[in-house]
Amino acid sequence: MADLAFLWHMHQPDYRHPDSGEFLLPWVFLHAIKDYTDMAAHLERHPGVRCTVNFVPVLLDQIEDYAAQFATAQWRDPLLRIAATPDCSTLDAEQRAWLLDIAFRCHAPTMLEPFAPYRRLRDLLAHVRSHDGHGLSYLSGTFYSDLATWYLLAWSGESLRRSGKVVPALMAKGGNFSAAERQALLDELGAALAGLIPRYRALSERSQIELSCTPATHPLAPLLLDFHAAREAWPDCALPAAPDYPGGRSRVAEHISVAQASHTRHFGQAPKGLWPAEGALSMPFLKQIAEAGFAWTASSHGVLRHSAGHDARTTSPWLAPEGTPGDTVLFFRDERLSDLIGFEYAKWHGRDAAQHFMTELKAIHLQDARNLIPVFLDGENAWEYYPYNAWYFFSDLYDALEKSSAIRTVTLSEAATTHRERSPRLPRLTAGSWVYGTLSTWIGHPDKNRAWEMLCDIKQSADRALDSGRLDAAARQEVLRRLAVCESSDWFWWLGDYNSPESVASFDQLFRENLKALYRLLDLPLPASLDHPISKGGGEPESGGTMRRAN
Repeated sequence: MADLAFLWHMHQPDYRHPDSGEFLLPWVFLHAIKDYTDMAAHLERHPGVRCTVNFVPVLLDQIEDYAAQFATAQWRDPLLRIAATPDCSTLDAEQRAWLLDIAFRCHAPTMLEPFAPYRRLRDLLAHVRSHDGHGLSYLSGTFYSDLATWYLLAWSGESLRRSGKVVPALMAKGGNFSAAERQALLDELGAALAGLIPRYRALSERSQIELSCTPATHPLAPLLLDFHAAREAWPDCALPAAPDYPGGRSRVAEHISVAQASHTRHFGQAPKGLWPAEGALSMPFLKQIAEAGFAWTASSHGVLRHSAGHDARTTSPWLAPEGTPGDTVLFFRDERLSDLIGFEYAKWHGRDAAQHFMTELKAIHLQDARNLIPVFLDGENAWEYYPYNAWYFFSDLYDALEKSSAIRTVTLSEAATTHRERSPRLPRLTAGSWVYGTLSTWIGHPDKNRAWEMLCDIKQSADRALDSGRLDAAARQEVLRRLAVCESSDWFWWLGDYNSPESVASFDQLFRENLKALYRLLDLPLPASLDHPISKGGGEPESGGTMRRAN
């Protein structure tokens, strides 16, 4: 039997304002009630399917933060605060403007158009905005309470719509939701969120899934270690003016250590595998992964081609290059199959897509029954493009896999053991990621390079303060925690002239707010540059690649 190894990667960056703790964007919560719940439900309904699920510590921290909000009703997410407001006619102008800005951010063909009451709210708003004057002032409290409710309903997962009580009842009612109904919805969504980490832990404890981790805040580790890593796959890459990121090796080691501790706390055991942020590997980073004791790590076929030649195959693990400590093995994703799920099958009928995927798997099995089929992608961002949040696709696919006599689903630790004897040795590791096999998404553009330079400046200041002895233990811990957030790869992803201006502006601002907070923690004056956007503007999101981003 050929072995199919799914890896579902769950990640969202830290959306909390560094000073207030307020969630500036609600994507962690919305993906939690839509995608993390559904992905767990699919596995619970199909106990014969095995896979690897990867959680980033910064995501787990925010899920816990939301659980605390529901436990105390002390809302730090404006969306939940509005939904919990007894009388939405009391919302102030800032709250109303925030809700109007956010509450239609979704993939409209699958999440808005199917629901007539939600469409009517959109059309009413468009009508009011099409007229001059102060038309928005005529929108009632009921409009805003219904809008907040429908945004939560639109983002609720199919498992909640099928097994919940409040979600389907309110969708059937359609509008004019009372404060009691909205509170009942919050109670149901809060219970779903609080149960997320325990559900995945239970799946792991019964050995249906393997849980792996990523360094703490999802840093682009090869670049923290050496900016010149970008030129291994892209020789003409323009680099930041700073020669390197100060103390990068110790920072990467800290991110790995924090991830191991977080994973053990949440799931009761240390992770065996590490999925690097963005699948980005380099030789120095691989050595640190191996030194930390991980049994496996992974990237994409593009990195493998740059490292071992165009004909190198993903159908077995690869042994690390000579000189790598330990016995860590590397997996490289099948890009074509992974991208069929991530980008193509959303356009298909779910059953047709599942059958096509099974046919592709069986063809690989016929080539060699010992083949490994590594399919790695986001476990959250693709499903909104599918009808019914990919419910029918997963139902048919997982059902077919449970019944298949040719394909066996395995975790990556299982694959590392059973396929080791067939593993060739990687001649070298060329630095790159699962986006085009390069690091171009995070460096090389003037805006991205400027962000790295700003981060290098504050890192040097932080190092001086940490070495001076003037910070007490609590202050040191807070400085390092904020620095880790600033090191997230997500800030660099969004900067550039090929992403939507709305998204660029949001991430640009939040990155600068985190830098400002770090300067304040160090009791240093704020550079004037932090008051001005890094990016001069955006454009349409780039096509292709291997990931979808939330918004």
